[in-house]
Amino acid sequence: MKTWEHYEHTADIGIRGYGDSLEEAFEAVATALFDVIVNVNKVEKKEVREIEVEEEDLEALLYSFLEELLVLHDTEGLVFGDFEVKIEKVDGKYRLRAKAYGEKFDPEKHEPKEEVKAITYHDMKIEQLPDGRWMAQLVPDI
Repeated sequence: MKTWEHYEHTADIGIRGYGDSLEEAFEAVATALFDVIVNVNKVEKKEVREIEVEEEDLEALLYSFLEELLVLHDTEGLVFGDFEVKIEKVDGKYRLRAKAYGEKFDPEKHEPKEEVKAITYHDMKIEQLPDGRWMAQLVPDI
């Protein structure tokens, strides 16, 4: 089961996602990212965008995935509330394929919160917890 949360971090907001798999943790942290921007509970699955990124390590993979989502938000005016992520290791690299579900941003419907300027590596962690679940976290630039 995937869950997410925001956590206090000096002047910023940290985002953290948990899941029974690495993929679920990535899905959950993406949801947490968009909940910094809008109320994700109000986002409907009206449009889908496919994303594919490939990186040398999991931290770079998470960074690139979230950056692609932020680019879609900035260039197409989309907000997302649900994700399907698949991660595989191919020739020593990590490949992520994802579907992001959402809709055009509507300030009256989505209750805008903060503007996320950029994804960062600040406080980034991806780890398997003692209970076997996965956790992914970072502090975006607000």
